[in-house]
Amino acid sequence: MSEEFIKTTEQASLYDHLEEMDVKSLLSHINTEDQKVALAVEKQLPQIEVLTQKIVDQLKNGGRLFYIGAGTSGRLGILDASECPPTFGVSADLVIGIIAGGDHAIRNAVENAEDHELKGWEDLKKHNISSKDVVVGIAASGTTPYVIKALEKCNQNEIATGAITCNKNSPLARTAQFPIEVVVGPEFVTGSSRMKAGTAQKMVLNMLTTTTMIQLGRVKGNRMVDMQLSNQKLVDRGTKMIQEAISIDYDEAKKALQKYGSVREAIKNLNKND
Repeated sequence: MSEEFIKTTEQASLYDHLEEMDVKSLLSHINTEDQKVALAVEKQLPQIEVLTQKIVDQLKNGGRLFYIGAGTSGRLGILDASECPPTFGVSADLVIGIIAGGDHAIRNAVENAEDHELKGWEDLKKHNISSKDVVVGIAASGTTPYVIKALEKCNQNEIATGAITCNKNSPLARTAQFPIEVVVGPEFVTGSSRMKAGTAQKMVLNMLTTTTMIQLGRVKGNRMVDMQLSNQKLVDRGTKMIQEAISIDYDEAKKALQKYGSVREAIKNLNKND
């Protein structure tokens, strides 16, 4: 017999009369609740490991990682996907975030977008989704039709599916092949899943892509040697990385970085010239 689905994300807050609290009390209580998130994520480490390994395997064989979600969950997926190219120097189409309602929904609430059952699969098909890829559905509630139906179609087409949700035994978790259920308890503001649930989802997303990129060889030691040099701060950081790796002065390291375009290539070519 399957366990009961309880929508923890909709349960009443452990706190009441919030409008009567002063600023210090509000901040303290929010912080108390936030401290529960990392512990909830820790409980899901075995599940996170299994999904991460699947992502690594698929990407090593020419696949891509897709995130699909609605509202806050969709935005978090897009945020994580968009940070992979500058951080790890990968192509912008290696990790792709899709949100119900399209790009307009990144900044604006799109009415009923999450309720469109067929649109998620249609949005994935625009990217020529295939069995090489992995699709991770993100939904705090675990009940978003846009996401669930997209994963159902992926399963039917032999595409690996994962999920990140904050309710136990949700429809989304039961649909995904590799579900992650980070149950963080009721929100400080009842039902506001942009708070603890959103934090939990972001933590898991960080773990998925960071670990995957390390496994794909995009980090050397503990350094982002393939990062895109998109501003002076990163140029300075990259220059100092080269200095640490090879005993040369700052100006010489900076010239090498600008010539070869990345920390990795600069170090490789400078070592070759020694």
